[in-house]
Parts: sequence; structure tokens; C-alpha cells
Amino acid sequence: MKERRISLAHGAGGKLSHDLVQELFLPYLGSAPLQALDDSAVIPFETGQLAFTTDAYVVKPLFFPGGDIGRLAVCGTVNDLAMAGAQPLGLSCAFILEEGLLIADLERVLASMQADGQEAGVQVVAGDTKVVEHGAVGGLFITTAGIGQIPAGVAIGSAHTLPGDAIIVSGPLGDHEIAVLLARGEFSLQGEVKSDCAPLNKLVATMLAASGTIHCLRDPTRGGMATVLWEIAHASGVGVVVEEEEIPIRGEVRAVCDLLGFDPYYLANEGRLIAFVPEGAAKTILQAMQQHPLGKGAKLIGRAVADHPGTVLLHTTLGGHRILEPLSSVQFPRIC
Repeated sequence: MKERRISLAHGAGGKLSHDLVQELFLPYLGSAPLQALDDSAVIPFETGQLAFTTDAYVVKPLFFPGGDIGRLAVCGTVNDLAMAGAQPLGLSCAFILEEGLLIADLERVLASMQADGQEAGVQVVAGDTKVVEHGAVGGLFITTAGIGQIPAGVAIGSAHTLPGDAIIVSGPLGDHEIAVLLARGEFSLQGEVKSDCAPLNKLVATMLAASGTIHCLRDPTRGGMATVLWEIAHASGVGVVVEEEEIPIRGEVRAVCDLLGFDPYYLANEGRLIAFVPEGAAKTILQAMQQHPLGKGAKLIGRAVADHPGTVLLHTTLGGHRILEPLSSVQFPRIC
């Protein structure tokens, strides 16, 4: 490990990212909350439980259909808190600005963050700014942290997943990564795909109001649906079976994947969630999600099972099964 060098694949959210965390970061920094490797750490507090998260955003280009780096920063941080069932209390943001960045572009990003904070019901309460030489960061990087409050009685995490749980996805997958790809103009492709980037905390609140029993929530960002399902299966010791014909993917997204040889199950999302819920509560939660603007495309896509623990199987439309492993390389970099 020490003689190897960091590659872009280490930041893709797949198997190499997982190995880097397990083999290097956890031995040095692995506190009990960090060991869970969920989207947020759950921290006991005298009046209940808090969720805490941090993230960094290095997207290229800075602006794309449906969002920009500022919207990503706010929504991504809020969503990581929401995956613990928390409502956000406050965010911090650190800006690394490159020499030569247009002031108008920075103002546009800040205005987006202000609007997205209002949408999510949270404010930026602390921040920092650094400026580096031209060519160092591709215009602008943003690092965030967020803290949120978890309602009493809510216990959500990968380790809580149980055999028999129904698996629900909140809407079509892959929109974000394809929107960013098309915005780059690298493949002479055109399309109307917009990023799904959105704050999910109010959707999660709707789900919890419908049923207080949700075992696991994750937002399938880097590495996509397949990698997140693999991580949950490994953390909980369950097997996972998902139905290919039930997984929602827009035709435009499939078309781009077919042209470029990408697998849609590994595409990043920034406004979608995957939920593992008890079978008896699945219908109630699904109906509540479908009544919310960010969950109207929600579908039940599979089950957690006791068989083949740690393995994710895709039941294909042809009647066979395909094993979904975590992302092993980079489909293309810097999508969040």
C-alpha cells in the first residue's frame, strides 16, 4: 500500500475508495462513529442524538443543467445528514478560490447556495476562504460540514438492515452524472438531461411521518446504486436481490450509456435515495414518497435476503442473475 500511488480511481467511490479507507484512514482515524462508514456519524447528545458529516466538492464544469458546485455543496451535505434521519441545524463551508476566477461566477455560486439553503431550511453558519495560484484547483473547490438533529426513536444505518427488508429508490437513477458529462462537451453529444440535485431532508421527514421504522437510508452518489447496495450488504451481512425491470432509468440516460459503454447502475446521483424498510411498512412509505415532489418516481426495486450475505444480485429481464460488484475504476472523474 505504501509504495502505491493515489489514482483518480481512489476518488471514484468504488472498490479502490473502499480499500483506501479500510487500509489507511481507519487504522489511523477510525473512531467508533467513523467505523460505521455511513453518510453521517451519529453522536450521542444529552438531549438526544446528533448527525455530523463533512464533504468536498470538485465538480467540473462548475455549472451544469440543473445545478452548480454551490447547489451540490448544500444539497450533498444536507442529504448526508438526512440519510441518518436528521434535519439540518447548520452548515459550514470553506472555499478554495483559484486566482483568475470570475467574481461573477463566484457570486452566481453563492446565490445558488443561498437559495438551496432556503429550500432545505438551513443556513451557513461558519466559513473560510483561501486563494491559490492559477491552475491549482480548476476554478473553485468547496468543502462543507453539517450538523443535524435526529428525532427521538429514529435509528437508521447500514448495520440495521435485515433480511426481508424491501428496497425502495426515490426516482430515476443516473441523471446527475449524465448531465455533468453532457455539460463538458467532450463527446459531441447533446441531450436534455438535468441533474437530479436536490435536498432530501423534507422527503425523509415525510417518510418518517408515514412510518417511524426505516432501517437504512443512503444516497447513491459516487459509485451509484450498485456500489451503495454492495456497501450496505457488507455492513449488515445480508444478501440483496434487485429486479432489473423495476429500476427506474430515463431513456435519455440509457441512450448515452449505450453509446459510451457506461453501466447506469454505477452512475452518480445527487437527489436520490435508497431505502431499506420493513416489508410491512413498504407500501405506506412508498405511497408517502410518491406524494412528495422529490419522490413521485419512487419504486420498489428489490429485497434484502438471508441468502448469499454480502452479495448483490441483479435479476435481469432475461431471467438470469448478474452479480453487482462495487465500482472498480473510473467511468469519468469529478462528478460531485
